[in-house]
Amino acid sequence: MADRIGDPTVVADNVHLTYRVHGASSGKGSATSAFSRLVTRKKAAGVTEVHAVRGVSFVARRGEAIGLIGRNGSGKSTLLRCIAGLLPPTGGKIYTDGQPSLLGVNAAMMNDLTGERNIVLGCLAMGMTKQQVAEHYDEIAAFSGMDNYNGKDFTRLPMRTYSSGMAARLRFSIAAAKSHDVLMIDEALATGDRDFQLRSEARIRELRKEAGTVFLVSHGMKSIRDTCERVIWLDAGKIKMDGPTEEVVAAYEKGV
Repeated sequence: MADRIGDPTVVADNVHLTYRVHGASSGKGSATSAFSRLVTRKKAAGVTEVHAVRGVSFVARRGEAIGLIGRNGSGKSTLLRCIAGLLPPTGGKIYTDGQPSLLGVNAAMMNDLTGERNIVLGCLAMGMTKQQVAEHYDEIAAFSGMDNYNGKDFTRLPMRTYSSGMAARLRFSIAAAKSHDVLMIDEALATGDRDFQLRSEARIRELRKEAGTVFLVSHGMKSIRDTCERVIWLDAGKIKMDGPTEEVVAAYEKGV
């Protein structure tokens, strides 16, 4: 695989992300107190700062599929949102070559519209032309399985009739219809049956061959092993280990 690894696509340089969680205030004069804090720029009582990402640095390259693993709350999804540009880091820098796409964000899913309309809108939102959408529509519908789900064509039904798993399958199918400079997938492979998971893993391998970079967040170590040759293990917002998949996963499973 090493001969396919190319130029850097994502460089994270000492990235930090801190959330501010505001507690509710009550009592007489709370409005006056709030105004006073605004004027003096003092922190409100009950405000908690959560340091979700702590000094993360790495380089991702074309042709790599990188797994992000760690316990719940370790900062995996937050880091993806930083790379996608949805959350500006509070410290450090992220440099990207090309447009990062976070699965589920670039696909414009609207509950009142049918699966068919969402496929069209999602593809257009990713920059595909109307002709490209027409060329890929049948492939997307068939890949998702929504054209014949339990004997029913769900592409003709509104998204509000879909389960969360069905919606995730459709989002992945839309996102995977196009080559991406950087594609980030958060737990999508945990949805659906084994057949869909195998098809999804095969499609990720194809995307890598098309010179893209794939990040996969998953708690399923089998999907990580089957899909990625490199893994970054996050713990409490910090990189605990970054290296070949089998080495990192084995250490993670031993330590969890």
